[in-house]
Order: sequence, then C-alpha cells, then structure tokens
Amino acid sequence: MHLLRPLILSACLLPLAAQADPVPVPPEKIAYVGDWQGKDMRIQLAKDGKVKYKRNQPGKNLDLSVDLQGFNGDNFDVGVFLVRSTFVVSKPPHRENGKWKMTVDGVELTKVD
Repeated sequence: MHLLRPLILSACLLPLAAQADPVPVPPEKIAYVGDWQGKDMRIQLAKDGKVKYKRNQPGKNLDLSVDLQGFNGDNFDVGVFLVRSTFVVSKPPHRENGKWKMTVDGVELTKVD
C-alpha cells in the first residue's frame, strides 16, 4: 500500500503539470500579440503565451497573470491549471485609421506601442 501512494499521487498531478505551461501564440494569430488598451480594460499578450489582464468595473477590479491555452476561431482561452476562461473576440485585430484595433468581451481595444 505504501508503494501505491506515490504512484497514485503522481497520476493525479500529471494532468495538472501538463497544463502548467502556456501555449505560444501560433504564427497565424501573431496580430493578437501586444499591449491592448481600452475603456477600463487592458490585455497584454506575449508571443510566448503569457497574458496579463486588467479590468476595472464597478465593485470588481481584476488584475491577473494567466497563460494562453489556445485559440478557438477568433476567441482565445486563458487559464491556470484547471481554471479557464474564454475571451470572446467579436472583431479580431485589424487596422483602422492607422491603428491596430480589436473588440474583446464587448470592449474596443487599441494596440499601444
């Protein structure tokens, strides 16, 4: 029985370890990489898949560092271990009046240099 405990524990932790690393941004989604800012919202997405997210709403302020888990169409999933969330992208990155813009979770964001 004592020999089985480490094996059982290892088997339980393996799925968590498999989700510990961020997924790098794929080449076809490279336009998503950057520092995006809008009204009360900021998303910083690095090429290596690290994501920083800030959002200020009445009664709720979020400031998170999470990992990219992948893209599903224009949307992208982020998370840490088993906790995941989807950013819904209604307008993917595009040029507008010389600036990069996209709309995420209903907020228009502009890429800053």
